[in-house]
Amino acid sequence: MSDVLDATPYDALLLLSFGGPEGPDDVVPFLENVTRGRGIPKERLKEVGQHYFLFGGVSPINDQNRALLQALRKDFAEHGLDLPVYWGNRNWAPYLTDTLREMVRDGHRRVLVLTTSAYASYSGCRQYRENLADALDALRAEGLEPPRTDKLRHYFNHPGFLEPMIDGVVASLADLPDDVRDGAHLAFTTHSIPTAAADTSGPVEDHGDGGAYVRQHLDTARLVAEGVRARTGVDHPWQLVYQSRSGAPQIPWLEPDICDHLEERHAAGVPAVVMAPIGFVSDHMEVLYDLDTEATAKAGELGLPVRRSATVGADPRFAAAVRDLVRERAAAERGERTAPCALGALGASHDVCPVGCCPARAPRPAAAGADSPYA
Repeated sequence: MSDVLDATPYDALLLLSFGGPEGPDDVVPFLENVTRGRGIPKERLKEVGQHYFLFGGVSPINDQNRALLQALRKDFAEHGLDLPVYWGNRNWAPYLTDTLREMVRDGHRRVLVLTTSAYASYSGCRQYRENLADALDALRAEGLEPPRTDKLRHYFNHPGFLEPMIDGVVASLADLPDDVRDGAHLAFTTHSIPTAAADTSGPVEDHGDGGAYVRQHLDTARLVAEGVRARTGVDHPWQLVYQSRSGAPQIPWLEPDICDHLEERHAAGVPAVVMAPIGFVSDHMEVLYDLDTEATAKAGELGLPVRRSATVGADPRFAAAVRDLVRERAAAERGERTAPCALGALGASHDVCPVGCCPARAPRPAAAGADSPYA
């Protein structure tokens, strides 16, 4: 049992997330952090911030990360895994650099990183690694010795990530009226990204039409749909669709958009739709606004019954999955044989992002990868 729960050589886990405003005065400064370097005027940021102002200027993501932080600490303690857990964000307090500084001063030298993004993509993986490199550079500039940071693999096909989503879809189906439930369509949603970024997501050998980003989401959607069928006895038709597009209209992004998809399904005579946000770890602003507000309003205009299933959040099974990923990676670092836990056709993702994986628009150093300057 001690071998199973041994985290050596790691001495801490960092929960790394996006961050979000926690009051009206935070919204524009937060958006300035997110868009830094793009030259977007403050007035435009105020317009974009209306989504947040509808909810009092508060994104739920920080509270949800606090809940996940507590779930991880509880799970680790209950299973004898002696690994302190810290939390840092890319774009709002607690900031990543501040958290890493605290970890160094607490004596931690070898850190595992869990990002709140389950899939391969530039914005969902490499950009976090670039932010890690920036933070480590900042510590070095302060005269501190940066810790070694290793990122946990993508967990989109781990049972502890999939099972809560299956439960959420089943619960949403049960909440539909009896006469439309069995004919309901499943719309699996994720964040739209530029097609160029999708095509180059994942290792070089995965590059192509949609890259690893689309393939991983399709495999997750299929696994969730199969799980729903196993629990309900009904084979619901499904499709992967996209939401939260934010780019210039002339740049191709992944489609179809969820609202367009609802119109198309309604025109095709589908009696109901369950929207399942498989691309998101928690019910943060893009779920609350783009699905619960905008897409639900579109369905209301159409007279189409819809439900939105829950994200994984701080589900104990997800916390247990993280413990499993920690155990797996630590054993591999010690040179021990491991049997990674992964369902579906794609198997377990790589532990170390290879050179050329999810390339940046402009070359920048990135930590926790084969090309890391912090090996």
